[in-house]
Amino acid sequence: MIIEIGHYALVLALATALIVSIVPVIGARRHDRAMMDVATSGSLAMFALVAFAFAVLTYAHVVSDFSVENVWENSHSLVPLIYKYSGVWGNHEGSMMLWLLILALFSALVAIFGGNLPETLKANVLAVQAWISLAFTLFILLTSNPFLRLDPAPAEGRDLNPVLQDMGLAIHPPLLYLGYVGFSVCFSFAVAALLEGRIDAAWARWVRPWTLAAWTCLTLGIAMGSYWAYYELGWGGWWFWDPVENASFMPWLAGTALLHSALVMEKREALKIWTVLLAILTFSLSLMGTFLVRSGVLTSVHAFASDPSRGVFILCILLIFIGGALSLFAFRAPKLSAGGLFAPISREGALVLNNLILTVACGTVLTGTLYPLLLETLTGDKISVGPPFFNLTFSLLMAPLLVIVPFGPQLAWKRGDLLGALQRLYIVAALAFAAAVILFYIQHGGPVLSVLGLAAGLFLIFGAIADLWYRAGIGKVAGSIAWRRLAGLPRSAFGTALAHAGLGVSVLGIVAVTTFQSEHVVEMKPGQTVDAGGYSLAFDGMRPARGPNYSEERGHFTIRRAGVAVADTWSAKRLYTARQMPTTEAGILTFGLSQLYVSLGDTTTDGGIVVRIWWKPFILCIWGGALIMAAGGLVSLSDRRLRVGAPRRKAKAKPAQPAMEPAE
Repeated sequence: MIIEIGHYALVLALATALIVSIVPVIGARRHDRAMMDVATSGSLAMFALVAFAFAVLTYAHVVSDFSVENVWENSHSLVPLIYKYSGVWGNHEGSMMLWLLILALFSALVAIFGGNLPETLKANVLAVQAWISLAFTLFILLTSNPFLRLDPAPAEGRDLNPVLQDMGLAIHPPLLYLGYVGFSVCFSFAVAALLEGRIDAAWARWVRPWTLAAWTCLTLGIAMGSYWAYYELGWGGWWFWDPVENASFMPWLAGTALLHSALVMEKREALKIWTVLLAILTFSLSLMGTFLVRSGVLTSVHAFASDPSRGVFILCILLIFIGGALSLFAFRAPKLSAGGLFAPISREGALVLNNLILTVACGTVLTGTLYPLLLETLTGDKISVGPPFFNLTFSLLMAPLLVIVPFGPQLAWKRGDLLGALQRLYIVAALAFAAAVILFYIQHGGPVLSVLGLAAGLFLIFGAIADLWYRAGIGKVAGSIAWRRLAGLPRSAFGTALAHAGLGVSVLGIVAVTTFQSEHVVEMKPGQTVDAGGYSLAFDGMRPARGPNYSEERGHFTIRRAGVAVADTWSAKRLYTARQMPTTEAGILTFGLSQLYVSLGDTTTDGGIVVRIWWKPFILCIWGGALIMAAGGLVSLSDRRLRVGAPRRKAKAKPAQPAMEPAE
């Protein structure tokens, strides 16, 4: 009975979304407060209903209720408890329920924390959120119902996909969806503002916290997904330009541009039209990523296979929301004021150039992702656009951005002094280049151009430190005064510095591991050794082992340095019993910021086994930089100016009436 109640709650959520989609919009047109208040109460009710339905589905997975088809297809009684929870969203139907839950959560948060919003804007924003909720609730109920029953109920489930039985996949989808769906709030603000025909600096102030929160979660989600693929798939890579990886990366690029554009709009009331367009495009790219993953048009380790009806339904959602929002933008944009003017050499100019590069890079990734699909659809020819295309085009586009980023904070608003910024940063650039040469020498060389890549990453890190250094006046004023100035800086200044430094750390890791890594593919027998990264790996042999729902053959390796054993690791090949599906579990040892990566291949006829060994210097900088960027987002989000939001506009006070009339 509890399953049917959960299903019924989802139906009630659909009805609630329908009411919130219509009534507040009419109320906003009529300035009827009672009708507009339906948006707040309805959004909270919708979240409660969706949360209850999601809790019921989770309960069915935890207790292994195999009478529910979704549980039978994606669980097993022997699966560890943590993977019974993550199995809820480790499939198509459950992942769409998670999408809807987070969408309803963001609507409820806007309803709770949007008290300082104008009543009409808040009503329209929540109504647009309800339009999206209505579409996805319909999609779930009509094509992806997770509450379908089986009669008779099977005795045992088919097990969760083995590659999803990992802690990384318990964390990755919720973080990714918080980013994807978080941008829906920016989209709703943009559409609501276009409906009202008014966009100003206050609008940008309201949008920035939601953009920042979504961007932070998406950064963490992408980093977690990258690290999961790195250690779980046994291939030794951290990014492959997989189409589904690209589907999450494109909203991140557009969201980064939106974040900077909203800053210009808030500070200078410039780039109004461009900011609204970016808000629409960022969530549109999130919807497109949903279509690519859920429609079955892509073949990927990340994608869920599904029937064509689901793809057609999502495509209709895509066309309605993206097409409708862009049509509204085309109709309303000419009537909006363009905003303030500024000189090309200014902080605004630097941020515009940043926007230009990010959007072109996003367009390049979009082209490389969709072109093979379009070509196959139109001509039947199959081509592959892989890492060589993306590495070349994306690197060429991003190289100037890495140089420009430290200059932005050094320039003044409206009109900046480029020569002054150069004078402040030339020492930083010299230090970055010298450190890059030293690192290149210590790692025993490689392609000479890699020095420029290392220098770019270090320039970003040192430039972020220099920004705080100069703003505090260190070296120009007394130490106590400089400390007070530093402590008095807004948290957003520290958040910006952390985000820029984090980008530099990631760039440093990417260049270092690409340039200096070594790979060895050897056939090994017990007792044999291989040298990698200054360490000696001895293969000690294979041993069988069993887990709760799998069996495995584990290879043990002892790692020595200068003849002294410093560590050991296990690498395994697993076979999951229920699905009869094999997986590879890599043995990974961390030495500082570098890692030794050991993966088992096939056994040979003479009793040996193929072993792939990588030495990956500074690879942890890639994900460490992402964590620093996300920390920067959280620090900025804690800035009181963003938490308080834009103040209400107060009516001008009327002059007080004099107590006595003046004498004639």
